[in-house]
Amino acid sequence: MAVKCPVCGKGELVAVDDIVSDIEGIIFVERGDRCNSCGEEFIPAEESAKMIKVARRLGIWGEPLKLRRKLSRSGRGIVLRIPSDLQESLGLEGDEEVTLSKVGKKRIVVEVKSA
Repeated sequence: MAVKCPVCGKGELVAVDDIVSDIEGIIFVERGDRCNSCGEEFIPAEESAKMIKVARRLGIWGEPLKLRRKLSRSGRGIVLRIPSDLQESLGLEGDEEVTLSKVGKKRIVVEVKSA
């Protein structure tokens, strides 16, 4: 049975081996799933871990972390998905309260509020 896309709810997730990630100008090609409707890509944690291991060896994985992600629509709002490796690194459970701050014309800062 095909898995529905959690972003758009319309398409189905299809296994692919051509998801491209660009970290500091170095291109990584990873396996994962892609929605055949909206094109959203999902990389499993174990595949991300391989990429992170290589990036660390190359000295390009560290602070500050800068990842490219696509925003998605959900109802009348916009959703930003937090990758699982970043979630684990920050110790996020998924029920935290965050503050969003606009900095300049094209920058948003997301801060997790302390409990």
